[in-house]
Amino acid sequence: MGRVEALSIVDALAAELRQRVFAGDLTHAAALTETEIARAYEVARPTAKAAIEKLVGEGLLQRSAHKTARVLHLGPDDVRDIYRTRAGLESQVLRELARNRVVPPDAVTANAEIAALTDGAPLSVVEPDMRFHTSLVDAVGSPRTSRIFRTLVSEVRLCMVQVQGKHLLTTSSIVAEHQQILDALSAGDGGRAVAVLTEHLGRARERLAAVLGGESGPEAALPDPD
Repeated sequence: MGRVEALSIVDALAAELRQRVFAGDLTHAAALTETEIARAYEVARPTAKAAIEKLVGEGLLQRSAHKTARVLHLGPDDVRDIYRTRAGLESQVLRELARNRVVPPDAVTANAEIAALTDGAPLSVVEPDMRFHTSLVDAVGSPRTSRIFRTLVSEVRLCMVQVQGKHLLTTSSIVAEHQQILDALSAGDGGRAVAVLTEHLGRARERLAAVLGGESGPEAALPDPD
């Protein structure tokens, strides 16, 4: 019983740290040590260590030889690689869904949640946005495809936190392009769905790459849909 309880504390602490990363409260500039985490959350140092290692394993944190962990630092090349990988996977997913005119209800619900956001906080878009894209992948019904996509989720979230935190995309443009994708799926137009996705991801990718010090590609100048 004690072992199960200890693991639940580690999971709870990891969840709290993960949420702070996704909310933008923890950035690469902040060093996370076992001692500091243990003191801040009033847990044993081994618990803090286990929570940090959990997030290192997820790819959210990087850890130096001196046991100092930091939020994963993404450069322009990292961003492009992440978006290129997810674009290839999601494009294939959209073609398959369109072939059968499948419009996942969870994706519709997630986009409605984004459209209903009125607090003006761009970071609040991240969670339903992730659910929108994850719902599309899961709707294919392939556990392996879903598992592959989830290996990207942490890094995708980090990108999205920066995209939204830096106001690189408007909420209305995200909703509009999501709806265009859903409409294309309903019409069985896989080519159209993929074309919208390509612009959707390309715009975010190149604007973020530029903010991170890279030279933006032409997609950065694409007008935001309304």
